[in-house]
Amino acid sequence: MAEEFYQADREAMTPAERESYYASRLQEIVAYAYERAPAVREKLERAGVKPGEIRTVADLARIPVTEKDNLVALQKAAPPFGGFLAVPPQSLKHVFFSPGPLYDPQGTEEDLARAAVKAFHAAGFGPGDIVINAFSYHLVPAGLLLDEALQVLGATVVPTGVGNTDLQVKIIVDLRATGYVGTPSFLLTLLKRADELGIPRTALPLKRALFTAEPLPPSLRKAFEEEYGLATANAYATADLGLLGYECPQKSGFHIPAEVIVEIVDPATGEPLGPGEPGEVVVTTFNRTYPLIRFGTGDLSAYTAEPCLCGRTSARLVAILGRVGDAVKVRGMFVHPTQLAEALSRFPEVARYQGVVTRLGHQDLFTVRVELGAEGADRQALSGGIQAQVRALCRVGLDRLEWVAPGTIPAEAKKLVDERTWE
Repeated sequence: MAEEFYQADREAMTPAERESYYASRLQEIVAYAYERAPAVREKLERAGVKPGEIRTVADLARIPVTEKDNLVALQKAAPPFGGFLAVPPQSLKHVFFSPGPLYDPQGTEEDLARAAVKAFHAAGFGPGDIVINAFSYHLVPAGLLLDEALQVLGATVVPTGVGNTDLQVKIIVDLRATGYVGTPSFLLTLLKRADELGIPRTALPLKRALFTAEPLPPSLRKAFEEEYGLATANAYATADLGLLGYECPQKSGFHIPAEVIVEIVDPATGEPLGPGEPGEVVVTTFNRTYPLIRFGTGDLSAYTAEPCLCGRTSARLVAILGRVGDAVKVRGMFVHPTQLAEALSRFPEVARYQGVVTRLGHQDLFTVRVELGAEGADRQALSGGIQAQVRALCRVGLDRLEWVAPGTIPAEAKKLVDERTWE
């Protein structure tokens, strides 16, 4: 079964073959979504576009981009899926919940697993591997999706999820785990803890790792590869769309899998940009359960159309360069200013606040600065309450709650800022 997923690799098609392949699938999904998903129908009609007029990837430019932040409002207006669900709800395999908040329905589409299988295969995972899956298995799709892909390849999966550092180190050693999938910062935490426990690096069985959900700085990759002897690969994915790009052994960008159409567009106009021009990552899926046509991820990137030395001819995203919208990814999870506002609104003592994301070494730090409106407030009680609400609503814990003097935070200041710098 695995061979069906990756040996007939569509990322090696000729440009003419790829154009024909995408045209066929695009025409089918646009017609299907127009008939089944009310939000898609409304979107096309508002733009004055008929489904039959979308014949090639170039024609997609006639359809407006639906931004991820707008999807939150659409789901509120037409709960729970914003009018994009194209199948009966009873037929769904899973429903996930992402920060926003957003509901992400999942059906039985093979495309989701197929793209993830390609990423693992390119990274060297296969039969005989015992893999620590350090992504969450509840509410968000990452853990289950990657678990399924690893099983297709014949690997054994240990569903550890996040946290439990000492236990995860023990599992790695006891089970002789050869692979890891998760964020790079958490693997660094595990490896450092193993050092602290006196486990010789030569005794660690890990051989390879696939990372996603947060940046992989060159210095951290170098440490994994040179200090710990790991083969590393990086991938690009979102909760709404699945895997959108993966590295081959050349490590020269993210190959775009044939299971999605990825455009780089001008964030202001939605017009497609050419190779090397930075813009927003906009995706069209062939997902018959939840057909998102021209969905704006809010991520910034650029692409190259040059064939890769690995033999794949697909376009590659050169890197993820930042964000278009106001959401900030913290330790692999998006935090939206609206979520932070909701959390802090429950404390009338708070006059102003600001969330700040920084970086210490290779770890994200999430701080909330707070101005109190009146003297005498119980800071200890407020601290516990604020931290609990932020964790509950943003699903990311605070590293620090900082009390600042009145007037420190300007009235016009952004409620959530990203002060990280990347190598």
